[in-house]
Amino acid sequence: VQLVESGGGLVQAGGSLRLSCHATGGHTGYAMAWFRQAPGKEREFVAAITWAGYRTESADSVKGRFTISRADAGNTVYLQMTRLKPEDTAVYYCTARTGYFSRSRSDYQYWGQGTQVSVSS
Repeated sequence: VQLVESGGGLVQAGGSLRLSCHATGGHTGYAMAWFRQAPGKEREFVAAITWAGYRTESADSVKGRFTISRADAGNTVYLQMTRLKPEDTAVYYCTARTGYFSRSRSDYQYWGQGTQVSVSS
């Protein structure tokens, strides 16, 4: 499975961005998620969604501000980010795994290259 992210960029605090992740090359049935990694910090869970898109989960730090969704028969996942804060600055990674989603980075088998999100104060 190949994952390609897009949509990152520079935005002022309080602004919005939408990240996209397109999956190719694999069979169906993958849960997908977004993680992020800020400089000098561990990669952390942001949000996840089941294959069918009926259930989602997000980190407390982004609840109420970020929304994960999927479309295109499940091959595209979005992360709509609103009310962005400087502490949201990080490289955002799209990831996929067979079966149900997980908050654990080590449970995911496939990763994209990442897209930079920078939020200025």
